[in-house]
Amino acid sequence: MARMSTSATGPAARDDDAPRPAGLTESAFVRACRRRPVPHTPVWFMRQAGRSLPEYRQIRAGVPMLESCRRPDLVTEITLQPVRRHGVDAAIFFSDIVVPVAAAGVDLDIVPGTGPVVAEPVRELADVEKIRPITVEDVSYVDEAVRMLVAELGDTPLIGFAGAPFTLASYLVEGGPSRSHAKTKAMMYGAPELWHALCGRLVEITTAFLRVQIAAGVSAVQLFDSWAGALSEADYRRYVLPHSAAVLGSLADAGVPRIHFGVGTAELLGAMGEAGADVVGVDWRTPLDVATKRIGPERAVQGNLDPAVLFAPWPVIETEVRRVLAEGRAAPGHVFNLGHGVPPETDPEVLTRVVALVHEVSAESNG
Repeated sequence: MARMSTSATGPAARDDDAPRPAGLTESAFVRACRRRPVPHTPVWFMRQAGRSLPEYRQIRAGVPMLESCRRPDLVTEITLQPVRRHGVDAAIFFSDIVVPVAAAGVDLDIVPGTGPVVAEPVRELADVEKIRPITVEDVSYVDEAVRMLVAELGDTPLIGFAGAPFTLASYLVEGGPSRSHAKTKAMMYGAPELWHALCGRLVEITTAFLRVQIAAGVSAVQLFDSWAGALSEADYRRYVLPHSAAVLGSLADAGVPRIHFGVGTAELLGAMGEAGADVVGVDWRTPLDVATKRIGPERAVQGNLDPAVLFAPWPVIETEVRRVLAEGRAAPGHVFNLGHGVPPETDPEVLTRVVALVHEVSAESNG
């Protein structure tokens, strides 16, 4: 369980060359990502730090999303809340995938009930050229928050994250969330040079953003390609895979596991496995034993309980958790998670019980 003190340290409080706590590299989470034996299947939840927790709603009251992501004190407290409450095996850094592009000069806001809204969507090369590279100074609040969290978490790993180039590009081209991604695809098909220029710039920004988190002490990183499932495999390979691979490949020497996740990606799992991550996240639509055959034996898997199951009676939840664990045993490594994020209406007590059940069942199987 994490060590929760009330102290906080600033960005210069830890020497980057100092060793991280030994327990991090031997934690069940990192071991599973590395496809090594584990005492129990590790579990964490996407969006575990967020609206399902009353303590989160209380601390975020009246604070806009982007502002909360830029306040290390808030980021630290929000990230720690689900670790305290649920006993998960890893913390996920509280932020948003558009934070680095906002730091790069893009005029955007995260509108409640809508999501990221971009004031001037990308339409031509001049728009891409306005998006500047970022440095650690541009996201110093991220650096500071990660260092504070590493000090607080002790031997509990912290996962950093960023949005993948395709998903970020989709927001920048559409101007906000989209169901059809019509403008994005129109650019891909009709202006491929512009598309690849935009994604190339986003590769630079995403890589820099993840490097800041790694240097500050995260134990793993996750690349979210939330909208990749909108593409065919052929389009994914042509327009997306090279850019995701560029980000993941640039972190090959970073010494931390890399996780790659998308939604609706059943037909893309093989290609996603080629992008270079150590772990491929799988949504709830594809059983893990099927998914691992598509991904290949050199990748661990993460997932994949349907978030909607959390609203079912407990006997149903227990049956589904056991099923996911059984299917996950076919993979060379398994990190238990949901197939997408925690719904805001979820009863936190259910998540706590799921964590305990995963630990209990998997410890019996591994014992």
